[in-house]
Amino acid sequence: MATFAKPENALKRAEELINVGQKQAALQALHDLITSKRYRAWQKILERIMFKYVELCVDMRKGRYAKDGLIQYRIVCQQVNVNSLEEVIKYFMQLATERAEHARNQAQALEDALDVEDLEADKRPEDLMLSYVSGEKGKDRSDRELVTPWFKFLWETYRTVLEILRNNSKLEALYAMTAHRAFQFCKQYKRATEFRRLCEIIRNHLANLNKYRDQRDRPDLSAPESLQLYLDTRVDQLKIATNLELWQEAFRSVEDIHGLMSLVKKHPKPSLMVTYYAKLAEIFWVSESHLYHAYAWLKLFILQRSYNKNLTQKDLQLLASSVLLAAISVTPYDHHHGASHVELENEKVRNMRMSSLIGFNVDPKRGTRETLSRATLLSELSCKGVMTCISQEVKDLYNLLEHELSPLDLAAKVQPFLAKISKISGKLASASSVPEVQLSQYIPALEKLTALRVLQQISAVYHTVKIEMLSKMIPFLEFSVVEKISVEAIKHNFVSMVIDHRKGAITFINEDIESDGLCDHLMSLADSLNKARDMIYPLVKKQSKVSENLYGLAEIVEKEHRRLLARKSIIEKRKEEHERQMLEREREEESRRLKQQKTTEEAEQRRLAAEYTRREEQRIRREIEERELQEAQALLLQAEKGPKKKGKRVALEGENVTKEAILEMALSEQLKERQEMEKKLQRFAKTMDYIERAKREEEAPLIEHAFQEHLVEEQLIHEREQLREIELSKQHHVGDLQEKNRLVRMLENKIIFQRRIEDQRDAEYNRLKKEREDKFNQQISMRKLDREIKRKLLFYIKSEEERLTKLHEEEEAKKLEEAERRKREEAERKAKLDEIAEKQRQRERELEEKERLRKEALLARGNEPLPRSADSVITPRPAEPLTATTTAAPSTTKYVPRFRREKPEGAAPAPPPEQDRWGRHDDRPPQSSDRWRSDDRGDRRPSFGGSKLPSSNSSWSSSRTRG
Repeated sequence: MATFAKPENALKRAEELINVGQKQAALQALHDLITSKRYRAWQKILERIMFKYVELCVDMRKGRYAKDGLIQYRIVCQQVNVNSLEEVIKYFMQLATERAEHARNQAQALEDALDVEDLEADKRPEDLMLSYVSGEKGKDRSDRELVTPWFKFLWETYRTVLEILRNNSKLEALYAMTAHRAFQFCKQYKRATEFRRLCEIIRNHLANLNKYRDQRDRPDLSAPESLQLYLDTRVDQLKIATNLELWQEAFRSVEDIHGLMSLVKKHPKPSLMVTYYAKLAEIFWVSESHLYHAYAWLKLFILQRSYNKNLTQKDLQLLASSVLLAAISVTPYDHHHGASHVELENEKVRNMRMSSLIGFNVDPKRGTRETLSRATLLSELSCKGVMTCISQEVKDLYNLLEHELSPLDLAAKVQPFLAKISKISGKLASASSVPEVQLSQYIPALEKLTALRVLQQISAVYHTVKIEMLSKMIPFLEFSVVEKISVEAIKHNFVSMVIDHRKGAITFINEDIESDGLCDHLMSLADSLNKARDMIYPLVKKQSKVSENLYGLAEIVEKEHRRLLARKSIIEKRKEEHERQMLEREREEESRRLKQQKTTEEAEQRRLAAEYTRREEQRIRREIEERELQEAQALLLQAEKGPKKKGKRVALEGENVTKEAILEMALSEQLKERQEMEKKLQRFAKTMDYIERAKREEEAPLIEHAFQEHLVEEQLIHEREQLREIELSKQHHVGDLQEKNRLVRMLENKIIFQRRIEDQRDAEYNRLKKEREDKFNQQISMRKLDREIKRKLLFYIKSEEERLTKLHEEEEAKKLEEAERRKREEAERKAKLDEIAEKQRQRERELEEKERLRKEALLARGNEPLPRSADSVITPRPAEPLTATTTAAPSTTKYVPRFRREKPEGAAPAPPPEQDRWGRHDDRPPQSSDRWRSDDRGDRRPSFGGSKLPSSNSSWSSSRTRG
């Protein structure tokens, strides 16, 4: 091992060795210096040495040397200048990346050169055999040997840097940047194996941080900056995993993010949560977990609507449509029907885990089979307002599949909506973290749901269906696919059916008599039969003898019905109020419990923080004491190693020495040595003064003689140079005179040419000046014209607006006058109608009074006997008395002459029909005393009065003859 007095010597030695081509020796020399314990105090020169050291490591691809050197340099500058370590590591990664890129650019076939399953594996046996058998190496093998080693070294560089920075709280940003660059390396070159190893490395680093919490310089995950760096790293890891289609690793990354969020009990940024739920929805869709996929989409929709203020109505509609389609894509039956207890418990644990990842808090005592379900999800969509944002096509499709009963043409109705939905897609411009929404991905699941709904509705209506008919009813799926769907539905007890291929028919098995579906059908059938029986055999209502006393029964029943409805609404309101109070009470209890839990957690956190602070203070105090003791021992050893102290021991050795005592002793010794050294220097300076004075006395005559000789030589040189300059000046003058005589004859031509050029330039200048002035004048005139046109246009617009405003005001005034005129006419017409109605009511009252007087006159006349005529041929039968009772028709019936049947003078007119001219009906009960029984021959005409009333509207009725 070479030893150097100063670090600069090692750097110079390394450069000399590099210049002669001995890079390995130079690297070894720098390695010995860096790993030496003599240079543990940081200096600026050590940073230059590390730059040269990493250059040699990269040039020679010595990853192990680079790791050892960086670890030793971290020990040196961890507490003094950690930024120097950061600069060295950045320079190291930059060199490795540049060399790898340079090697990649040299290779023509990058894909073949990187066709290696594992960058950390050695050469394969077939490669070794091929290298020994074949004499010439092909291009692919040369590319492999050129590019692959550098990418191996770059991968090793990333691993080395991550290992060095794994528990350094001062270089967390550099750790995150290195992880990001390693992820990009795996993404760019499709390195799936290396990506898995990288994720495992980062995961182990985080586990060690949580395991060893009392380490020095450990990153504090409770700090917001540290947590954000770790979360950004995990989110980047999740993105790269989904890009590489490593879905298991992506799911583990999701669990890592959830673990970090639950570790610190702090809600991260909304943008990070949007990326989290978007990738989680993608993972669930690939794993065919449609229920969890729909829940993740719902959380993503809620986040975007709550925090993204730039979200347009179209983007919101696209997101809501995707959420609803994801929800109805879930199969409408229980996948765990008939499962064992162990399977159900495992499924419960799995659902709890998934609900925690998605962000839905559920009660573990209730389980998640009732909470995370299709029905609960659809009710959540209604509560969260998703149904109000979806497009019309998706809403119609939802109503068809969930609420409409049409087994024969359900698939035909659904098919156009599926064609429309498959064309809807788009990228959300205001949400860059959300992937492109493709509604066409839900088409297979919706087709499967349509087939299940058709089978469910057919099983409720038909007993046997032909296979051909079923294939026609579901045209977009082959029967083999429908058969597979039906077998799965039968397995999960969704439908009960048997497929008979020999008969070409499908038989739906009858359900049990106690099943819910059959009970509903029987109740519906019973209600229909009762309604049909009531229509065929209506109930006979017997006439009441006290019908006169029950005249207002309908009004009383109506009032009672309204009272019952009001009481029902009051009861419903009381129920709702009670439920609301119960919910409020539960919400208050939950908030109180959460507040108490939060208080407990805060107290625990304060206690842990105080405990951690106390332990940290004790550790720092203990380290300070140990460091002071070490410094005291070092000063003691240094005092023993003094030049005059060799062989002597300090009197304080073996005692409980302190730093102050040893410092005082060392300072006194240093003061003595300094005084002795100053005396030596004074004596040496005096000696040097004598020597210098003697030297100058001997040198003075010699210097004067040399000066005189130098003056003589300078005089000779000056005279010689002056003569040479005079001769050269004469020669130049003669040559200049000859040149002047030669050029004199061209002077006139030069003047003529000069004048011609000046005239041309003057003409060109005048022309350009005139054009510019013309252009300026033209622009001025055009601007004046534009201002005039604009002024006229503004005047026209203003006058037109005033005209339109005036016209509008006139129209409004006309409309107001017309409305007032119509109101006056309406009032006059209403007054006339009221007057006519009042006259009509007066006329009716007069007619009723006349009718009453006529009846009283008839009753009074009926008590007197009618006179008989002696000379009459036919004696008419005396008229029957009109009484108010229901007695009394004559026992014999005879012919009544016409004059007897005519209406007598002064009699009241016939009673009005049931419906008068104003559309009102006579609700009075009929008087049985005003009816006459007809004779045996069925003559229904009255025995008096000349007017004939129609039989359909007459108030008269016949009765059977008492026998």
